[in-house]
Amino acid sequence: MAHQVSPLAPAVQPVLPPIAGVSLASAETGIRYKNRPDVLLALLAPGTTVAGAFTLSKSRSAPVDWCATSLKGGSARALTVNAGNANAFTGKAGIATVTAVARAGAKLIGCKPAEIFQASTGVIGEPLDPSFITAALPGLVAAAQPDAWAMAARAIMTTDTFPKAATARVKLGGRSVTINGIAKGSGMIAPDMATMLSFIFTDAALPAAILQKLLSAAVSRSFNCVTVDGDTSTSDTVLMFATGAAGGAVSGLRSASDPRLKPFAKALDRLCLDLAQQVARDGEGAEKLIEVAITGAETDKAAHRIAMAVANSPLVKTAIAGEDANWGRVVMAIGKAGEKALRDRLRIRIGGITVARNGMRDPAYREADIMPHMKGRNIVISADVGVGKGKATVWTCDLTHRYIDINGSYRS
Repeated sequence: MAHQVSPLAPAVQPVLPPIAGVSLASAETGIRYKNRPDVLLALLAPGTTVAGAFTLSKSRSAPVDWCATSLKGGSARALTVNAGNANAFTGKAGIATVTAVARAGAKLIGCKPAEIFQASTGVIGEPLDPSFITAALPGLVAAAQPDAWAMAARAIMTTDTFPKAATARVKLGGRSVTINGIAKGSGMIAPDMATMLSFIFTDAALPAAILQKLLSAAVSRSFNCVTVDGDTSTSDTVLMFATGAAGGAVSGLRSASDPRLKPFAKALDRLCLDLAQQVARDGEGAEKLIEVAITGAETDKAAHRIAMAVANSPLVKTAIAGEDANWGRVVMAIGKAGEKALRDRLRIRIGGITVARNGMRDPAYREADIMPHMKGRNIVISADVGVGKGKATVWTCDLTHRYIDINGSYRS
């Protein structure tokens, strides 16, 4: 099923530069889709370190289990990703598939099977024949190039309407290093990391343990702050690979909080947030991007929970789709979140206009004033719940009839 490009898509797609130690190739294998690439291979230089964050779903996929176990080794030589079949809830057959792909990749590259990382996205519950991937691997290895980022981002798409990519350059250890990231995600989006995938690559030289801490912190402030429909996928995966090919390893590095890492950490945070917001912009059927900012909560964690309650509310999302400033639905969502909120100190703003305060409608509020904001593509909802200093911001999209159209025919 073809989908019209989201009206919230970036006007210009970034051009990702080559990263030393990374080469990419994609192939059309026919796993589910026709006339488009559906398998991605990323080859990684010897010595590449790896970090990851994965879904906390109790029914997570075979590739997620494989990666979570392989991550303990701290090193990676390749990544394979397929679209169209999630290899989730596939029992022993799923385990056999990831094992076969890992062994085939390791034999070709000359590494351990545990250094072949994998991700799959698509339909749940259908066995994935490993031959689709293993038969393509020799050609992919031979065709891998350092500048194939655009095709790589397209190869991992499912119901996405545009490829998602971001890049950054920053100084580390006296050297200029590059960070590239690609992602996919459009529906089944409510990451709970620790059907959204993201893969980040850098030529920085970073130990696996420190890379893991940097990535985990970035994920908590980005991918775990977006939602499309409140459904956490079986396959959510973020993997980050550091080839070290830029040189300039930071001497005596023992902690992710080392001040010398601060510029790199900030660049990684920005890149992850960019990718996460692109996922929200491509929410299935989305017409509007919604920012929900909560302040005055008991803790930051409480604020996040309240913000997600608002962002996941079908009533809030459908009101925004209809350009209706129904702030009463925001009141409802805050009240149901299960966190402390003082009704008579609650203040709500939409588009910077105060609509409610002191437990009632703001006497100065006029709905006509807010309508220009409601008709825009970017909606901002902010609320102070009057309890403490906790704060959080999350992003989502509106809920339109096209979401039903897309998901009602997903398997057809």
